[in-house]
Amino acid sequence: MIKDNISNAEFYTGLSKGIREGLEWIKNTDLDNIADGRYDLNGINYANVQSYNTKGEALFEAHRNYIDIQYVIKGAEMCGISDYCQAKTEIEYDNQKDIEFLSVNHKDYVTLKEKEFLILFPQDAHQPSMNVDGKRNFVKKVVVKVHI
Repeated sequence: MIKDNISNAEFYTGLSKGIREGLEWIKNTDLDNIADGRYDLNGINYANVQSYNTKGEALFEAHRNYIDIQYVIKGAEMCGISDYCQAKTEIEYDNQKDIEFLSVNHKDYVTLKEKEFLILFPQDAHQPSMNVDGKRNFVKKVVVKVHI
């Protein structure tokens, strides 16, 4: 897991071509005025723009075929992080949606604020969209899906 401000994106562009393209799309797109929905980046990678209220409880999730770049456009949320190897499957992996839902015993939380991003790899079980300090918040976020 990597957490940083989008102003430092260039430090991570060497990780992979897809991560570079995803971070560049975030930096070069007018996200303040973009509508919710799915945006194709190159036929394989894509971005999901979504607006929602944070939540108090949720299962962790993990992906096998995509890296997530989660970037907060507006608002703030907490994201739980745990090692996939320490997680227990609650809902079996769905190959079509590339998602598995998990429960974990050990977790850490990071707060993701406006202009900050997380890069989440398959070993990073994560619990996005969580309340900050127990309070529900409105969030507009983009999740760039980078095919592995």
